[in-house]
Amino acid sequence: MGRLDGKVVMVTGGASGMGASHARRFVAEGAKVVITDVNEAAGMALAAELGDNCLFIRHDVTKWADWEKSVAETEAKFGPVTGLINNAGISMSGMIEETSEEVFRKVVEVNQLSVFLGMKAVVASMKKAGGGSIVNISSLAGLVGMMGSVAYCASKWAVRGMTKVAALEFAPYNIRVNSIHPGVINTPMVAAVDKDLIQALVSSYPIKRLAEPAEVTNLALYLISDESSFSTGSEFIVDGGASAQ
Repeated sequence: MGRLDGKVVMVTGGASGMGASHARRFVAEGAKVVITDVNEAAGMALAAELGDNCLFIRHDVTKWADWEKSVAETEAKFGPVTGLINNAGISMSGMIEETSEEVFRKVVEVNQLSVFLGMKAVVASMKKAGGGSIVNISSLAGLVGMMGSVAYCASKWAVRGMTKVAALEFAPYNIRVNSIHPGVINTPMVAAVDKDLIQALVSSYPIKRLAEPAEVTNLALYLISDESSFSTGSEFIVDGGASAQ
């Protein structure tokens, strides 16, 4: 038996990076998985790789209509949603004086607004299922300040706060909500960041290396599974000890 037998899990930003890692592991553990992304080619390729227990849906996470459509298609294919990984996110660096309103708004829409919309969109479906688990991917930048990351930090701190509000509001429906706070993970998003900056961050970590996506997936799996049945409204940190300093 798999640890996610009988679960129906949506993973946003699921076509690559951490999202793809989550999708692969969840299917292997018995879940029916819906990966959503704007990258159709990569998303369809991954769904084909994972077989009948995986569905890809093109989905702009900043649009309410896309969320309604994605949840409806998930229910039609696999039944009510029991798990959601709000994983989709972007990073755009810049000091406060250099950050435009346009950039700030874009980061907030993808990283923060999408999490609000996602939680709102799946509640009715999870009620039908008798409960569920929502995992919001925040960041180490949702726990501490980081120079040159005002929009990213703002969005990830907001995810942390929204997680706690949702945990309180959804508890009566047996829906748990937690946040994961990764440090620097070896993903395409990180690969696009200035290498000197990444190296400086990693060298400051007690565990002096990048984390692999699977190391975050291990924690996401625990939180989506029934093994974490008494955990809600909490932060789970995967940062190589950075926040302990």
